[in-house]
Amino acid sequence: MSDVGALLDYLVKHHGGKAEALLKRVEERHQRLGFGNFATNKQKLHRWKKGTTPDREAQLALAHLLNVPRRDVLELGWPAWLERAVPDVLLAPHRATPTALKARKAGETVERRRFMITTAASGMAIALAPLTPAPAARTWTGRVGNSVATLHEERLEALRHLDDKFGSGHVYNAAVGEFDMIAGALRTATYNESTGQRLLAAAADAQRAAGWTAYDSGHPDRAEEHFADAAEDAVAAHAPEVLANTLAFWAIKCYSTGDPRAAVSLVAAAHAHGQATGSARMLAMLHARACRAYAKAGDLRASDREANAALDAYSRAAPLDEDLPSMYWVNLGEIHQLLGSSALNLGHPTRALLHFQQAATAGRAEIYDDYDGDSFPRGAAIYEARAAEAYLELNDVEQAVAVAHQAVDHMGGVNSARGSTALADLRKKLRQHAGAREVRTFLEFTA
Repeated sequence: MSDVGALLDYLVKHHGGKAEALLKRVEERHQRLGFGNFATNKQKLHRWKKGTTPDREAQLALAHLLNVPRRDVLELGWPAWLERAVPDVLLAPHRATPTALKARKAGETVERRRFMITTAASGMAIALAPLTPAPAARTWTGRVGNSVATLHEERLEALRHLDDKFGSGHVYNAAVGEFDMIAGALRTATYNESTGQRLLAAAADAQRAAGWTAYDSGHPDRAEEHFADAAEDAVAAHAPEVLANTLAFWAIKCYSTGDPRAAVSLVAAAHAHGQATGSARMLAMLHARACRAYAKAGDLRASDREANAALDAYSRAAPLDEDLPSMYWVNLGEIHQLLGSSALNLGHPTRALLHFQQAATAGRAEIYDDYDGDSFPRGAAIYEARAAEAYLELNDVEQAVAVAHQAVDHMGGVNSARGSTALADLRKKLRQHAGAREVRTFLEFTA
């Protein structure tokens, strides 16, 4: 178990570099929570290190800064809640070795692992200790170089596109197989530091792909395990792109299965790592995900704030062919689709339809910004089902049915539990309008 001094030194390092800087941030939260003034003299931190327990208000302010639930502060006490907030894995140097793939603690719940990941990441840029070279292999004399890492990265990119086109049904097994292959190389081959880092990042991305396709196939619990493994491996690999992307996909699973507050925490944790990538497109996607999470939580003001931030960030995006490979699917049309979905969750069908319509007319000459439904048929079907729902809420049954037919066309041949569920939910809503001839025809056609 880490000592309090090491924990506080870590927080100082990642919150301004000086004791006063950390205490100033705690002071801001202290006042925001209504606790009044808070001294920021560095002697305060020194006393905490020497064993003085901070008063409850100071602990709650620090916990607020670190995204730690008030409940944990009160139930666990000092310094147990702080030890949970800054896990040992972030206090020691990291190396791209097979041990990172074995670091899961037996019996540790996904909820605790998610908590550790999000609290450690929130508000902190990637600043882990430098990677050290991997030790020589003991079971295989072969040596792999960056060309092998490149092959795995290319295969993972192909899996992303196959998932887009055909759904998750068969891609899940391929993602798990890819991870097993990479993990085998990490355990049995020799490689230099650069190759080891890239292989571990690829292993994390394979776990992310497995998590996403497990969720899309209707296995949310299995997805949680893969996402947690992916996030821990991405931290160990010092891979901000993979980590931010993993947390964003994990957030989708959470806000879609009744836990929007967990999704908010995941996206908040992803944000610092997204910034570390230098991609405005990544930040736009993360703001759009936060918009969706807040909408699912019923927080109109926060959702609107994130919607505006998403559009603002996207206005600074580099051309798609100059951006991160993992952001190939993020365009202005996609952002509008997410904002439209959020508006629908908040009970604003007219605003939702405006965003859905803007998604189809968002193109501009220098960047391909339209939402390409033919390239992303599953996503298109889900968004069209939502648009049809918006039309139904406005009592435009004829247009709802027309868009519903488009959704069915896009889902043809795509294996996706999410897509199938979206269409099933839409059919259920349409049955309430079965008196209309076009609705009866649609229901018979899709029976």
